[in-house]
Order: sequence, then C-alpha cells, then structure tokens
Amino acid sequence: MDLLETLNTLTTKALSGQKPTREEALSVLRSGDDDLLDVVAAAFRVRRRYFAKRVKLNFLVNLKSGLCPEDCFYCSQRLSSGADILRYTWLKAAEVAGLARAGISGGARRVCLVASGRGPTDRDIDRVADVISAIKAEHPSVEVCACLGLLSEGQAARLRAAGADAYNHNLNTAGQRYADICTTHTYDDRVETVRRAQRAGLSPCSGIIAGLGERDEDLVEVALALRDLKPDSVPVNFLIPFEGTPLGGEWNLTPQHCLRILAMVRFVCPDAEVRLAGGREIHLGSLQPLALYLANSIFLGDYLTSAGQEGHQDLKMIAEAGFTVEGLEAVEPGALAGPEQVRLRHRGAGTDLPPNA
Repeated sequence: MDLLETLNTLTTKALSGQKPTREEALSVLRSGDDDLLDVVAAAFRVRRRYFAKRVKLNFLVNLKSGLCPEDCFYCSQRLSSGADILRYTWLKAAEVAGLARAGISGGARRVCLVASGRGPTDRDIDRVADVISAIKAEHPSVEVCACLGLLSEGQAARLRAAGADAYNHNLNTAGQRYADICTTHTYDDRVETVRRAQRAGLSPCSGIIAGLGERDEDLVEVALALRDLKPDSVPVNFLIPFEGTPLGGEWNLTPQHCLRILAMVRFVCPDAEVRLAGGREIHLGSLQPLALYLANSIFLGDYLTSAGQEGHQDLKMIAEAGFTVEGLEAVEPGALAGPEQVRLRHRGAGTDLPPNA
C-alpha cells in the first residue's frame, strides 16, 4: 500500500473511531519531506471534523520552580540541574490569580497550575485549593488544570472538590524505555496517577515529549498507550535541550518531523485535544502555522522555565493562518493581531550601513 492509500485508511479509521495499526502509524513518521503536505492535509480532515478551525489557548503558571528531588533527564528543574532557571517556593494565591488574569485576558480558556516535585503533600493540596478558589471566584467559567506530580490516594478527589477541572501528568515516552529518561519513579507510577485523576472525575491530560533520543517505534507505542488511557487532552512537547541537564545536547528534531509526529498523534487520538506544547518555537520555527492544521490547542506565552513566543504573536499567527481562538469566534481575525507597523528601510543601498542580508 502506498502512502496516499495509507493516509486514506488512517483518515477513514480516525473518522469512524477505529484504532490504527502500528504499521499505519509508523508510516506517517517514516514518510518523506516531499509527502509532508499530503500528511498534513489528511490529518487536517480529522482535526476539522472534531474541532473545526478553533484553537484553544492555555496559560501556564509555575507555582513552585526548581527544587525538585526527581532526576528526569530532560527537565531543567531536576535534581542537580545546572540550568540557570528561576528558583522559588510556593507563590501566594493572590499573586497566582493576578498572573492567571493576564493569561485569561489574552484569550486563555484554561489555566494550568504546575508545581515541581515528586508529588504534592496534603498541605500542598490545600495551597492549590486556595489558588483554584481565587481564580474561580474571578473567572468561574475558566478551566483549571493542576499538574503537581504523582498523586497519592484521595488527592485527586480533593482537587476535584476544590474546583479543579483537569489533571495533567504526561507519560512522556514509551514504557519500555522510561528508565532511560528517569530513575526516581516509573512509567507505571505515571499511568496510575492518570487513572487516579480519571477515577476522581478530573479530565485527564497526558502527553509526550519528542526528541528524547527515542525511535519512531517508541513514539507510536506511547501514542497508542495514550489512546488506551483515553485522555481528553494530549500535549505534544518537543524537547527543550536545557544546558545543564543530561539531554542538553539532544538536537535531533526537524520541523518536518515535528509535523509528522503531530499528525501521527492526531490519527491515533483523533478526538482528543491535541496541544502544541513546549519547544514548538525552537523546533518548528516558521512552520508553526502548519501545526495548527494538526493541533487544536496551544500554550499562550511562556512555559515553566523557558520563554515562549510573545502572546500577541501567537494571536497573530492563529489569525493569519485562518483559525479562530476558542471563545473569541465573534471577533474579527484582524482585531486579534492588531495592525502591523510599517518599518522604513534605513540601511543598505543609499546609506553607509550594511544591507539586511
């Protein structure tokens, strides 16, 4: 079967709720750059069926930065990290509410509350509950997603009772190679936390990090495992190789392969909210707008310890690609971006300054 036939099969299966085979999913990752637009077009048919041309904006608040006892090899907040990041303990509820307000005013429909560490203590759950209350008091319709690490029995239910809507805990990579990226907890620990969130009535959010040195087979394996877990949201992160971490030298992704990964995830998890997450700016570069044909959700602004694209640039990118921000569909696309300022040339020909080349 040639690639176009496989893409038609994948599209048909995705639209009818059938699970693709490993070989079909692998064919997306192994397609050539010349076939990229065919892959994107096929996956867009699936994205459009379930999410039309809407883009959901999410806003991250890092409640506690660094100071983590875990040794996740990709993480700038890991034990003994040499990355030059901000390090601070728990923010106050009022401060978090103010930060969340900025993201919501920029169009975010979901606020993601993240704290470094193996998992929360009962006191930490109380802190996060206070934060959720402060946000919900001002923005009752905004979704709040917590991401606090491994959950103990009963903690997910407490978060749900406090008003949390969702819980994020990524699988990150295939189970058989999890020990290659972390030794202080297991893949099964992560799966159990996602299940605890589900059982408590929280919307499960779980995804991957690509670019960890994995094989294509590993990416397919974790995508299929996520399908079986049935998360509502699947963030797709691309490794940010922080200097001072064990994976600081891993630069093995191309923009084209990032798009293939997003397309594969869309085919495997067709009706999930596929979120274009960390690393999109540095790995996709000028191809970011094409990713919107595959993912229906992005983070607005900055990430946990690294700077993201400016919020107004995100809105401009979405509008110019012909998509609408979820919750702002009635706003004219041009109004989201604002007018572009004309910059006059004052270098190159006719001046003593070098040209822009």
